[in-house]
Amino acid sequence: MNYVYILKSRKDGGFYVGCTSDIRRRIHQHNTGKTLSLKNRLPLEIMYVEKYNDPTSAYAREKQIKAYKGGEAFKKLVISQNKGGVA
Repeated sequence: MNYVYILKSRKDGGFYVGCTSDIRRRIHQHNTGKTLSLKNRLPLEIMYVEKYNDPTSAYAREKQIKAYKGGEAFKKLVISQNKGGVA
């Protein structure tokens, strides 16, 4: 299984979009400061997750989400997750 996820920094309110085949391991890496770009933005919370059967689809979706990061489509993803919507 492959995952696309959105994290939110509790420190600065910024978002991070990523893709992984092991979401628990990856989130642990992020929250323990092993991701340099996020090290100064801890702690992080998971805002949104999508599952994919293959990495190609997951990476394509990650790229799509990053393309509209901060726009209305991005906000809808984050809001839908907070209202209980899970992809």
